[in-house]
Amino acid sequence: MRAIILAAGMGTRLRPLTNDTPKSLVKVAGEPMAERQIRFLKEKGIHEIIVVTGYLHEKFEYLKEKYGVTLIHNDKYHLYNNIYTMYLVREYLQDSYVNDADVFLTSNFLRNDLQHSAFFGGIKHNFKQEWILKYDENDWIQDVIVADGTDYINSGITYWTKEDGLLLKRKLEEAIEDGHFKDLYWDNIVQANIPNLHVKISKINTNDWFEIDSLEDYKKANQFLQTKA
Repeated sequence: MRAIILAAGMGTRLRPLTNDTPKSLVKVAGEPMAERQIRFLKEKGIHEIIVVTGYLHEKFEYLKEKYGVTLIHNDKYHLYNNIYTMYLVREYLQDSYVNDADVFLTSNFLRNDLQHSAFFGGIKHNFKQEWILKYDENDWIQDVIVADGTDYINSGITYWTKEDGLLLKRKLEEAIEDGHFKDLYWDNIVQANIPNLHVKISKINTNDWFEIDSLEDYKKANQFLQTKA
């Protein structure tokens, strides 16, 4: 089991915090988001960790010595969405976590005993345009839709088995080779192939994670963690 951490984004909505710091190295409750993910992965015995960088990629160099991670640089981070970032690491997709680096985990809900692919998702309230997980009575994902509401949404943490990872690798290659991928995200590839994947929801609690997309998100996460302390 390994992990891919997607950390290429510019984080423009987090400026000025991201003027000189990559989004995923912004500290929440005193700890960079990416470092916390790496630490939690290692706590679960997952030591092969690939961090895909882009914006201010040189700022990630210290992670190699500190944690022994592999860094892969996406030099086209400013041209394409994260579909191209995932394309660069498609060979690692088998038996692998794929984590958005701007997700701050408040508890270590990661698992090292998964027998199937998984979306880690929990209930969020009154959200706008999130990836909602539709699943059956046995927790198998039937669809992923983008909408507003209160529901189970994807936390930005997923796991893919060898079989599903191979399928997604092929689909990424097909999308890039087709050439019409500029407006696509990695999530769109997954969404389009749900019927051919064997993926369940792994339910987590509402406050087990915070996606830090904006200064408002950053403020909310820090406020929650201060009250929890």
